[in-house]
Amino acid sequence: MNNARSLTRIYMPGELRAGSGRTLPAPQAHHVARVLRLAEGDALTLFNGDGSEYDAVVARMARDAVTVKISGARSAAREPALEIVLGQALSSGERMDYTVQKAVELGVAAIHPLAASRSVVRLDAARAEKRVAHWQSVAIAACEQSGRNRIPPVAPVMPLESWLGQGAATALRLLLSPHGETRMRDLARPDGAIVLLAGPEGGFTQEEEALARRSGCTPVRLGPRVLRTETAAVAALAAMQALWGDF
Repeated sequence: MNNARSLTRIYMPGELRAGSGRTLPAPQAHHVARVLRLAEGDALTLFNGDGSEYDAVVARMARDAVTVKISGARSAAREPALEIVLGQALSSGERMDYTVQKAVELGVAAIHPLAASRSVVRLDAARAEKRVAHWQSVAIAACEQSGRNRIPPVAPVMPLESWLGQGAATALRLLLSPHGETRMRDLARPDGAIVLLAGPEGGFTQEEEALARRSGCTPVRLGPRVLRTETAAVAALAAMQALWGDF
């Protein structure tokens, strides 16, 4: 068995049990066989989002199928103590993918894509559903890479106004804004959940910022520079992990 491959992590939905065999779904099988080029006897780690990870080996490699044998389960505490929910205004293409990917790597608990006035992307219901499914796959891939065993859900796209009206009253609600007078390090360590709101390419309108303030959001600025939409939330998450989390 090639132990050098044991850090290969694959998401495998469904029940996983020691001693059982499973056939990988087609996308995962393609990744294992064609991208990673694993061989029979190579080790890999499976996870299904239940918080544990499962040691396995490639038992059989066929033309169109890969079968693995699960040898055991183990717990791995990699979830952050901070519970951070990200409300991210829609951005275009790879920018949104980047934000989702890095937010998951940095330990976000959930991601809510939001339609704002200045969002470049406009999605009808069918396209929105497809994009959410795509972003969820980006989140899963980020979990595979980063070692997380719980998968942050990506919520359906909803209007900013509707989302602001349903937030938890007990959470610390932060609005990333170049007009904010508060810095992240000026805030006390929160006792409960954190809700972070980040804007689109053109930023939030004055009306949207005012609505966010009325909804309990504290405007926070990230230094004297204006960050791009795909950078702002990632920088804020890193700052929170450094100030209050596990960095």
